Amino acid sequence: MKAIVYVDGFNLYYGALKNTPYRWLNIRKLCQIMLPRDQISQIKYFTALVNPRPTDPNQLTRQQTYLRALQTIPSLEIIFGHFLTHEIMMPLAPPKSGYVKVIKTEEKGSDVNLALHLLSDGYKNAYDVAVVVSNDSDLLLPIQFVKKELGKKIGLLNPQKHPSKVLIANVDFVKNIRKGVLSKSLFPKRLSDSRGSFMKPATW
Repeated sequence: MKAIVYVDGFNLYYGALKNTPYRWLNIRKLCQIMLPRDQISQIKYFTALVNPRPTDPNQLTRQQTYLRALQTIPSLEIIFGHFLTHEIMMPLAPPKSGYVKVIKTEEKGSDVNLALHLLSDGYKNAYDVAVVVSNDSDLLLPIQFVKKELGKKIGLLNPQKHPSKVLIANVDFVKNIRKGVLSKSLFPKRLSDSRGSFMKPATW
């Protein structure tokens, strides 16, 4: 069946990739392995440019290099949200008392963008099956709408240890993203595009 894959970039990263050797992930390879019977017409990757912490000033550079790698995939589109960083007061954990000022970083817009594209593509009859790479239960309502109102099939590639129970109950299939598949789905260390050749970040 004709499929469009919708990737929640941060849910994928924090659920399956952070602190692993699999961060240089070729998402199209991953999808081809996990969806062998489907024709993947497009992959939409939802993310935001990070605000580097003082302790990791190269964080944005690494992310931009990875996004450059993703852009070598012809059928992949990157849709950006944004980050908000602000200071807030948080309570200390017992037995300590009082409050401490912390820097809170929030990624905004990706879940809304994903939901809008999922619904819009469904209305346009752009896919037979929609595949969501996320475990975010905030996507429940658009997933229900696609299945019940638009009559489309919808599946979940789960990057987290345990898939959301509410999402499981409302999709046609769930496949967990496992280490074995990730290890077979990496870009080569060196890639090239219209700007020249580039390498996987050394600290990865």
